[in-house]
Amino acid sequence: MELKKNKKADLEGKRSIFIQIGLIIALGITLIAFEWTSSPNLNNTLGKLANVEMEEEIIPITRQQEVKPPPPPPIKVTDVLNIVEDDVEIEDELIIEDAEADQQMEIDIVEFTEEEEVIEEEVFFIVEDMPDFQGKGQEGFRTYISKNLKYPEIAAENGISGKVYVQFAVNKNGKVVDAIVVRSVDPALDKEAIRVVMSSPEWMPGKQRGKPVKVQFTFPINFVLQ
Repeated sequence: MELKKNKKADLEGKRSIFIQIGLIIALGITLIAFEWTSSPNLNNTLGKLANVEMEEEIIPITRQQEVKPPPPPPIKVTDVLNIVEDDVEIEDELIIEDAEADQQMEIDIVEFTEEEEVIEEEVFFIVEDMPDFQGKGQEGFRTYISKNLKYPEIAAENGISGKVYVQFAVNKNGKVVDAIVVRSVDPALDKEAIRVVMSSPEWMPGKQRGKPVKVQFTFPINFVLQ
């Protein structure tokens, strides 16, 4: 049995029209959506800002401490000024002599002499020809010491004895110089040892390469109580 359709109820013929109407509606909705603008709610926004409390940062105020300079020292008045009246005559007058030179003026010329440079004499300890005490050598000098040595009374009373070492030099002229005590026993004995050495007669000077030179010795002087 075939179904019979009413031509008025058949919508296949109007399909293209419905499609066009749908496209037009969709396009209109799209345009309206793009043109639609929304404004923010100002009342709500301002109300929220009014309730926010701003915290203020408190910055402490600092001041640099002033350094006061020390007070100036008091002024001491040492001189007293005497005011002299105009009618008082001053006896001490400054006399200015004429300093111009003429032909009759004599000028003393002072000559300056250059100081001679003192050259220290070189000291030897061992030379080719050692100094000789009057042709008797060091034994002769020891004999001279024993004959001329005087025992100090203060040292003898206190029982002081010992060996004093004296250092001295025989210069190029044969004289004994620069005597010092290098090993002491007692001040009284030291003084007597220096005296007897410095009172020595002249020696025959030592020679190095045929020239007289200064030679240094160290000589022991023995103080013995008898």
